[in-house]
Amino acid sequence: MVRPGSPGSMWGAAGKAGYALSCVAAALVLAVSGFSYFVVRDVSMIGGSHAINSGPSIGAQNILLMGLESRTDWNGNILPNNILNALHAGSAAGVADGVGGNATNTLILLHIPAGGKKAVGFSIPRDDYVTFPTAYDGETQGKIDQAYGLAMAAKEDQLRTQDSGMSQNQVAFEGNEAGRAAAVDTVESLTGVHIDHFAEVNLDGFYELASVLGGVEVCLNHPVPLDANSGFYAKKAGYQHLNAKMALAFVRQRDGLANGDLDRTHRQQAFLDSVMQQLRNDGVLSDLSKINALLSVAKQYVITDSGWDLLDFASQMRSLTSGNLTFHTLPIVAYATINGEDVNQINPSYIQQIVHQTFYPPAASASSASSSASPKPTPQSSADAAKTTLDVYNGGNIQGLASEVQDALVKDGYQAGAVGNAPAALTTTEVLYGTGGATSASYIASLFKVTATASATVAAGHVEIMLGSDATLAEVSGTPSASSSAVAIPTTGAQGGAVNAKNGIPCVN
Repeated sequence: MVRPGSPGSMWGAAGKAGYALSCVAAALVLAVSGFSYFVVRDVSMIGGSHAINSGPSIGAQNILLMGLESRTDWNGNILPNNILNALHAGSAAGVADGVGGNATNTLILLHIPAGGKKAVGFSIPRDDYVTFPTAYDGETQGKIDQAYGLAMAAKEDQLRTQDSGMSQNQVAFEGNEAGRAAAVDTVESLTGVHIDHFAEVNLDGFYELASVLGGVEVCLNHPVPLDANSGFYAKKAGYQHLNAKMALAFVRQRDGLANGDLDRTHRQQAFLDSVMQQLRNDGVLSDLSKINALLSVAKQYVITDSGWDLLDFASQMRSLTSGNLTFHTLPIVAYATINGEDVNQINPSYIQQIVHQTFYPPAASASSASSSASPKPTPQSSADAAKTTLDVYNGGNIQGLASEVQDALVKDGYQAGAVGNAPAALTTTEVLYGTGGATSASYIASLFKVTATASATVAAGHVEIMLGSDATLAEVSGTPSASSSAVAIPTTGAQGGAVNAKNGIPCVN
């Protein structure tokens, strides 16, 4: 299998910080975050994708964990029958006839706050019906798990039509790159938050990683009859050990579960907790042979964005345990059938609110904030405001906030200018001004509690507002908007409540 990077291995002294999260993610079909703790040069071979522009590797960051439901390897070769049988994934002949595909069976959006001591994630049900940010293979809407496969198919068809002389390996690589970019873009569009990194593993990779770990411990609320599609069954309820084959079946099953795909997301979340517990408590981290085997498999099967410095990321993950990792499932509105397919109807605006509120909670409670906050700045005169044109660009995490901020300020007498997205994500709001804009810029900056800066690139009479992830509409309007007001994450319904193993492995359906 062709993978980017340089060969070689050298045991480093980076320590064991946060290794659990890495192995968990990879072993769980969810990803690898830091196989970097032990073999520095080997870690350089984990990655290989340029599908996105990577964000920071230290500090607060959002990571998309993807499990690809693919019956082929990264070079486009159908997996051998013995592996397909082990995966309970059909036959090579069936795959050649179109069985399976390249859907993102698992999507988990994980937020790591600065310091890395805690983490929170949202599972995105694969059947959520979304509008794609752009057309993929001619489709503008579909299940969120289809974005990857549609974009991949379109890219591969384009390359074959061009008759560019590319090898199958190269066509498969470019196809997967298009799929990764589409999956990331679609999740960003749905949730309204920027993704800094991603990690991806396919069915074969999951099986190999789970084999190295020796399987995992899980807990079931009740016995489970045989599911012919995944191959999973359990004769009893409670805690039990699953080998690699059954572990894969466990995270793939959705037929026969009370809440279908939503119960499957809980299994995937619980499995993450289980592997973290195993790595911490069962001596895996002190077994160099197992660590080396995990690294070997990760280099072959795990894909991450090439700009993700796993060693730097590892340095802040020392304190993360399963007890500090909380999972939610994005809520649905109803089940529906669209174009003959079973889908989840969702409310994207509501989803964006709960994701942003959970990932970026207020620094202080409303009561403490009101008692310590400075008085609201005296409004600028309407005459001065009328001379100023506002250009607002969104570098934060609330979709549509730039338009809302501009609309609110236009009501105060300012002139509407350009609205759009900032060229890069911003943590803190910036206010820039051109000639003649100092007075207005100073007032607007005071609303966001920042300092205005003169800029030669801003036109005369214009003020440019670059919104960061700290920005809310309340700062300019005095009242919270639908996107910034507090909302509750649902704890009932098919998606259920949070999965968080404070004292061990959570039990699931």
